[in-house]
Amino acid sequence: MARKKAPEKEPNMERWMVSYADFITLLFAVFVTLYAMSQTDKKKVEEVVESLRESFGYNKTSSSPKPRIIDSGNISIIPTLRPQSVPEKAVRGGKAKAHAEEKDFKAVKAAIEAYLMKTGAQDKVSVEINRRGLVVSLKEAGFFDSGSAIVQQSAYPLLAHVAESLGNYTNPVRVEGHTDNVPINSRMFPSNWELSTARAIFLVQYLVRHYDFEPEKISATGFGEYRPVADNSTADGRSRNRRVDIVLLSAESERGEP
Repeated sequence: MARKKAPEKEPNMERWMVSYADFITLLFAVFVTLYAMSQTDKKKVEEVVESLRESFGYNKTSSSPKPRIIDSGNISIIPTLRPQSVPEKAVRGGKAKAHAEEKDFKAVKAAIEAYLMKTGAQDKVSVEINRRGLVVSLKEAGFFDSGSAIVQQSAYPLLAHVAESLGNYTNPVRVEGHTDNVPINSRMFPSNWELSTARAIFLVQYLVRHYDFEPEKISATGFGEYRPVADNSTADGRSRNRRVDIVLLSAESERGEP
């Protein structure tokens, strides 16, 4: 005898409400999260805006805020160098020149050394004060190609800073060229004397033409290899000897001038 089939259960017509309730709950959670995020971002944005306003000098309590003028006293502009050209003549601004004393030597030395540190050029220039006055040594590696008396284009900004630092004084200036003891024998420079003198003359002409150095108070000298400051038997010593010294004479040295 066949078994009777169990009667089928009636479908639950309200089951969809469970899924709908889950959906509404999740949707509510999403909107709560978005709202919380928007409030946090708004606060951060307000903080950023307020920080910017303060940085640019606006006073938030003022009804008509005015920006503060940024102090530009320490801002300097280096003139753009045209390829294969020398910078234009520097404007001295009509400022009267003074006679440099020991305190001025110290101030100029500190200013040049600070600039060298700022630009990373400590290995290209050295500055010292001795009984002769203020001596600024321009190393060959930073200013001249080997066997050349013409300043490299890349060295003009540094040379300009040195010229501007020394150009405000009436002291006599001596530009002295030096080499190492390695002989040179080219068509243009038969010996180190010619090379060292040509480099000194090039710098004298540059200082007179472009930075108002007085021609009657500046001179060029070439010592060749005969006044070394280091041992020529080492590569480092020869490198130190290849230089051009710009000497701002002291009052004592000036008295011995003709």
